[in-house]
Amino acid sequence: MAFLGTAYRGWQRQSNAGSIQQVIESALSEILKEPVTIMGCGRTDAQVHASQFYFHADINARWDFDLLFRLNKALPADLAVYEILPMQGYQHARFDAMLRQYDYFIHTCKDPFLNPVSTLIENNSWKLDKMKQAVALLTRYNDYRAFCKTPDDYEHTRCNVSSAGLFINERGNRLRFQISADRFLGRMVRLLAGKLIKIGSGSLSVDEFESYFVEKATPEVWDPAYPQGLFLSKVNYPYLQQPACTDFDAIHFTEGWQKI
Repeated sequence: MAFLGTAYRGWQRQSNAGSIQQVIESALSEILKEPVTIMGCGRTDAQVHASQFYFHADINARWDFDLLFRLNKALPADLAVYEILPMQGYQHARFDAMLRQYDYFIHTCKDPFLNPVSTLIENNSWKLDKMKQAVALLTRYNDYRAFCKTPDDYEHTRCNVSSAGLFINERGNRLRFQISADRFLGRMVRLLAGKLIKIGSGSLSVDEFESYFVEKATPEVWDPAYPQGLFLSKVNYPYLQQPACTDFDAIHFTEGWQKI
């Protein structure tokens, strides 16, 4: 599936706020005439989007109709399910994922079409060489304690980052930060993006950025980047690796990105 997260308080079901999980569970339960609980491949923050996302459900009922068609009819326009895959055994959408990829988008001038899905940073003189140096550090370290909002909630804070890159569009007015890893911690990508923005604006040095990895100290001030620029863009499993069904054509996210 894919979703535009603007109107939601994230994926995870909450008692006092609307969530994507809750909307899908309600739709499935109504269609199948039995309570249905789903498990997502991750927990996205409020207003964060996904161009590729998986969830699983253990469903007892059998159906003789087009469930995919009915589910999409019942879901709002900002949620889309592309495929229903029957699984054998005990495959788990969250715990079986071996790779997740996130993309963070930045634009440099106000744009009514981009503002809901990209972060506006009015800076026309990015220090791209410094940002590139910082991004290159991400595959050299594997303890991301300093980039987790609640590190003590985890058994450990090690993440194996397999790739990280910085891209710019042909016009030079949009940036894209991409990172892939076996796991991510709470707010990790937004906290990294926030530091990269500071490096690009000249208010944080690459050495200071690297010191967070070396010292593994929790920062005194949290400064995550805004959520609307963040997309979960790929999830791979040992038994399932598919291209995303959407490529952001409507908002031109596929335009000539060049790696910095």
